[in-house]
Amino acid sequence: MNGEQEVPLPFTVDRMINEICLQKLLPPPDAAARRFLSKITEESAIDVLRRVSSTSKPIYNISSYIVWMVNKYGTLPSASNGEAESVRLSPHYPSSPSSTACSSPQKSALHDSPTLKEFFESPCCCKSASPVKCQYYSATNNGHETRVQRQNSGLSCSSLKDAMPAYAPSVSHSVSSTSSLKGTNGNHLDRNFYGSPRTSYCGSPDQTKLSAPFDPPASNYKISDQSLILAELEFRKLFMVYSYIGRNKLEDVVSVDDANEINSMKSLQMFDFEDRMWSKFGSRYCQPSDRASNLDWDSGKTHSYTCYVSSDGGYQFKPYLITKRTHLQRVIGDENVLTVKFAEAADMTTCRNYETFAESGIHVGLRHYRFFVFKDDGKERKTYEKEDRKRGSSVTCYFVKRESIAPWDDRDNLIMNYKTTHDVRCLFMHIHTVPNIAKYNARLSLILSTTMKLQVDLASVSVEQIDDIPCIDENGCTVCDEDGEPSIHTDGTGFISEDLAVLVPNDFLDAKFTKAKDYEFDFIQTETGSAGLGGRQVLVREPPLLIQCRLFHEGSAVKGTLLVNKKLKPRTIQVRPSMIKVKKDPRLSDKKSFNSLEIVSVSHKPKEAKLSKYLIALLSIGGVPKEYFLELLANTLNDIQRVCFDRRAAFRIANIYQNIDDSGICMEMFGARIPLTEPFFQYRLSQLAKQERKRLGEGKIPLTESFYLMGTTDPTGTLNSDEVCVILENGQISGKVLVYRSPGLHFGDIHVLNARYVKELEDYIGNGKFAIFFSTKGRRSVANEIATGDFDGDLYFVSRNPQLLYYFKPCEPWTRIYSTPNAPSKKPSDLSFEELEKELIRLVFSPKTHSSVVGITAESWMAFMDQYLTLQDDDGDDDEKRDIKKKMLHLIDLHYDAIDAAKSGKKVVVPNNLKATRYPHYMGRKPEYHSTSILGKIFDQFQNRKNEKLPVQEIWKLPEFNVSIPHSCLNTWNERYRTYKQEMSNALKDIDQSKNDAASSVITKYKQMLYGASDFKDSTRNIEDVYNEALAIYHVTYDYAKSIKDVAKCGFAWKVAGSALCAYHRKSHCMKTGEREITILSSAFDGIF
Repeated sequence: MNGEQEVPLPFTVDRMINEICLQKLLPPPDAAARRFLSKITEESAIDVLRRVSSTSKPIYNISSYIVWMVNKYGTLPSASNGEAESVRLSPHYPSSPSSTACSSPQKSALHDSPTLKEFFESPCCCKSASPVKCQYYSATNNGHETRVQRQNSGLSCSSLKDAMPAYAPSVSHSVSSTSSLKGTNGNHLDRNFYGSPRTSYCGSPDQTKLSAPFDPPASNYKISDQSLILAELEFRKLFMVYSYIGRNKLEDVVSVDDANEINSMKSLQMFDFEDRMWSKFGSRYCQPSDRASNLDWDSGKTHSYTCYVSSDGGYQFKPYLITKRTHLQRVIGDENVLTVKFAEAADMTTCRNYETFAESGIHVGLRHYRFFVFKDDGKERKTYEKEDRKRGSSVTCYFVKRESIAPWDDRDNLIMNYKTTHDVRCLFMHIHTVPNIAKYNARLSLILSTTMKLQVDLASVSVEQIDDIPCIDENGCTVCDEDGEPSIHTDGTGFISEDLAVLVPNDFLDAKFTKAKDYEFDFIQTETGSAGLGGRQVLVREPPLLIQCRLFHEGSAVKGTLLVNKKLKPRTIQVRPSMIKVKKDPRLSDKKSFNSLEIVSVSHKPKEAKLSKYLIALLSIGGVPKEYFLELLANTLNDIQRVCFDRRAAFRIANIYQNIDDSGICMEMFGARIPLTEPFFQYRLSQLAKQERKRLGEGKIPLTESFYLMGTTDPTGTLNSDEVCVILENGQISGKVLVYRSPGLHFGDIHVLNARYVKELEDYIGNGKFAIFFSTKGRRSVANEIATGDFDGDLYFVSRNPQLLYYFKPCEPWTRIYSTPNAPSKKPSDLSFEELEKELIRLVFSPKTHSSVVGITAESWMAFMDQYLTLQDDDGDDDEKRDIKKKMLHLIDLHYDAIDAAKSGKKVVVPNNLKATRYPHYMGRKPEYHSTSILGKIFDQFQNRKNEKLPVQEIWKLPEFNVSIPHSCLNTWNERYRTYKQEMSNALKDIDQSKNDAASSVITKYKQMLYGASDFKDSTRNIEDVYNEALAIYHVTYDYAKSIKDVAKCGFAWKVAGSALCAYHRKSHCMKTGEREITILSSAFDGIF
């Protein structure tokens, strides 16, 4: 029986409902809405429906709108005297619907039933379907709850096969009995919000409850009065409240009176609101380090809402402000994404508990977040080290808001208008077309890359598919890999027209990437009359040569690099099959899709490359003598020791670290002719020197004539298989070069290739710079020979260092010897929606992540390589060397398989005989032995000199700054400096990802106070006022530093007022010496120092 027929209504009311549905082309209201109408008088019901009929606003959910209108205008017949009473669900329920773009009504705990006419009449209705059972709880007269089950009229596909996104969610909320509607005070109203994902799919709605103390947060969520009251807060303020109650339940620490008091503060600025919440709750229930220390709430930065789950089932919320943003956050909004991090699971029981937790979802107030996708960050962390294991699991989950009865959620209800979470995923890409579960998550996680959206209307862009170039043998036949698939040369690289490439923001061209504080907002504006506006594109600068991107287009997901191609017609992108990671489903061609071109990075001017432990080991195998590396190390250590008194050495260090050194203040101090002996200048240079020296112990030794360049293929087809084209600052280079790609472990992963000039290439790329082009000829891709490389953004080590080229002799390239068999895997399209979610969540908490296997293979390889190098140095036993080499070759194949296991679904297992049982001392793992290999000698030499003291100066002031300063400036900044010290102390208590961002925000706040802008160059204040305040900051800071004898405290002056102080010193120096002040870019010195 359909839901609308379950509740009888008077003929006149029914007729009016039918007229409205025909008039507004809407499906009939569900049983909950009809029940509301049945409880009010017939006259009142007709009045409500007339109001519904006459509204000029678009109605997206007729049931919700009727419920809201009944709450607002309906009257109940009185049982005692026949008079009518007004209907109110709760005194705290919102008084008016949202006036947002979607103009849908406010939601109550009763409204969220599916509108199914579109589902039944659309091609997305599956042939195989079954009713969904929803749970309600009704309060009996004695106050106890009894379960009532009814069949919802919605149908859910039994599998993803033939499935298409279905509009309208199937959400079950538990509500009070209808008797509670008669003007009952909200305090006596039972409200339950059920969150089991089982209610969204076919099958039993019964929930599996965890044994105490691990109780999933959404297993039986009761809506309290406090939650309803706080629902009127904007989400970031609501989340702040939940963050500051620690691991407690809201109702246990926040009374109704507290909730009303908090609600009265909703108009406060975030800075003041946070201070009040910390004073009232955070200081009692949280550690000081848990306080939100980033104070720049209205900066436009990304609001990252995070939930930390401990192994005992407790969880705590924490908000962050970060500069990075993902496609997921950009599309559905920061507050609709909840980042969830789980503590390291000690055993299988904890894993099962986590699975149940994830299946249940997480509530934040009246919002319910469900599991959406996960990402294993293990590759981005040092693998398998004790320190990292303490940080918890390397896996980060992302939950997305799927249900809500919060009043302010009507304005962004797009993602809640889809029946299943899978349907929402299909808005990003038609993910059900992938062949296995592993690829389902791996490809979906493309939306988690830190990116910047290219500001272009993709509807006006032609996205074309071109063929990959196959590998051809001597007989002209296509070469296939071990899986029988054709091998290709062009894996991961396509083309983009010049007019589109030039729209990439300048921040990327400056190689700042996501570290630039404002890259999200600094877009290149398209000029009037450009192609984007129907005219001719006017190019004002050279575009980046290569763009690493993610392209989401009409359901397909593309990953790779795009090479600028001047031969393409305007507004054109060409992709290859190897770049298409998710294919579009033609059955969904008329469905909505979140189309976007997301930029990950671009080719840019490279810094001088450094060696690594892996490179040093492989170069040693290839014949480079250990004395060469030891001499390099000694020279670098000597350079570092001179950094505080040798301008050349100091400039080199400052130049290397200018993008991370407090916005390059050391380079500014150089340009302002501030002496090296200045206390803070010397202190900061010594800190940079220590950082550089620390890296030397890890084998990261600077190497001249060496670079890391993004790779692609030769579009002209000119290069032979042993040739490359390398383009640097001054154009193409010629001669032999070494080429390597991390994480190459094979003896043959370093190639010696011939770099040559290709005239024809200029017709494609013009004056493009900074890339390496590989050949498209031969039976195998050279990139694939180097640690299974491709061209989707990989960086290649390129060296023309003459000494390395003289000594090094290449080995045979890597070829697979041991192959990990493909594991049986379920196809997503063969699973029901419920089974799909279970499989994905099980994948999250599988005992060993792929990243941990990568770590095990890499560390065991390094241990065996150290033994091999030692035997080679000592002319050791050949049989022992062969045995070790055999183990290493097996580990290499396992390592490369493990790297791709997250996508391939292979189950990589490392046999015990391939695991190292002891480790060289430089690895810092137990049990250890003292290594005498070149890597051990490098570490020992570093250890012998790591404690060399750099000169320490007394704190003194520059004479140029000893001038008269207004007392008002000194007093103002004395007070501000006291406040700053407390704020920075709080910021540095963080031990997580927000620490640097929090500290940066504190500095930004005080720079804003000084300049009235983000920096000196943007200031519109009177220059003399700025100078006076900058000098006041300098004296206040240095006086305090002298009093406690801590030169580090001088940093506040230079971090906040550094640019103004440098400008003042430069001006004073020129006036004193008569020198002419000029502006010069720091990059002008590249290659000189």
